[in-house]
Amino acid sequence: MSRIGKKPILIPKNVEIKINDGEISAKGPKGELSLSWPSELSVSLKESGAEGKEGKELTIGVKKKTKRSPALWGLFRSLAFNLVLGVSDGFEKKLEINGVGYRASVEGKKIILNIGFSHPVEVEAPNGIEFKVEKNIITVSGADKQLVGQTAAKIRAQRKPEPYKGKGIKYLDEVIRRKSGKKVAGSE
Repeated sequence: MSRIGKKPILIPKNVEIKINDGEISAKGPKGELSLSWPSELSVSLKESGAEGKEGKELTIGVKKKTKRSPALWGLFRSLAFNLVLGVSDGFEKKLEINGVGYRASVEGKKIILNIGFSHPVEVEAPNGIEFKVEKNIITVSGADKQLVGQTAAKIRAQRKPEPYKGKGIKYLDEVIRRKSGKKVAGSE
């Protein structure tokens, strides 16, 4: 029994859900996404029966019990919830650039990073991903949670933060463990 899997997903009014054989597609203000589900699971869309909550709800159940069906049940419910949340509100990751002379700028669908190399580094945005830059903060936003995270990780990998001065690209909420240099360590 999956505690996460048995919770229904409430569908907002601005999201349209279609269920075809083996695939859910959602369309909303932020875009359109689809997700295919395994044969062990069943998906149904019905009117919400909860008081004060009008609209539709998506429920996921187990069609045939196998060894991996409880794990797939919870996983697929989370993926379907992220699908609905993505097309209605969207997801975003913020990165911070630290370092003297380190800059970022957006040109069309790509971001240009000046991060201490002899050449500027360009990162292309996949379909459905947008970049915004304000001072030293890069915002990666889109409807697909996995694609937003993967693109943000790709940008961070261009110049990971180093532990001595903290120079590099890090997530906004990330804490970098700093090391003391050999001069500080030698004086103790």
